[in-house]
Amino acid sequence: MADISHKRHIAKSITWRLVGTLDTIVLSWIISGDPFIGLKIGMTEVVTKMFLYYLHERAWFKINLSKDGKLQESRKRHIAKTFTWRLVGTMDTMIIAWVISGDPLTGLKIGFAEVVTKMLLYYFHERTWYKINFGLSDRKK
Repeated sequence: MADISHKRHIAKSITWRLVGTLDTIVLSWIISGDPFIGLKIGMTEVVTKMFLYYLHERAWFKINLSKDGKLQESRKRHIAKTFTWRLVGTMDTMIIAWVISGDPLTGLKIGFAEVVTKMLLYYFHERTWYKINFGLSDRKK
C-alpha cells in the first residue's frame, strides 16, 4: 500500500498546486496591483508548496490509519486537513509575498485573502480526491 499511496500523494500535490497557484497569482496581482509580482509569488510557491503539501499528505496518512491499516476517511478529517494545511500554506504565502514585494503588509493582505479562497478550494479538492480510487489498493467503504 505504501508505494501506491506515494503516487496518490504526488498526484494530489500536483493537482492542488495547479489550483492553488492560479489562486495565488490572481490574488497577489489584485492586492499588489502588479501582475509580475503575482507571477513571481505564484511561481515561487510552486516549489515551496509542492514540498510542504507532500509532507502534509504523508503526515496525515501516517496519523490516520485504523488498527487494520486502512485509511479512515470522513468529512471531519477533510475539514481538519483543510485547517492544518491552510495554516502551513498561509505562513508560506505571507513570507514569500513579503520577501518578493518587499512589504510585510502586502504579505499579510495576500495571506489573509487566501485563507478564505484556499480553504474552500482545498475542501472541494479533498472531496474530489476522496471519490477517486487512484493510488488506493483498498478503501474502507
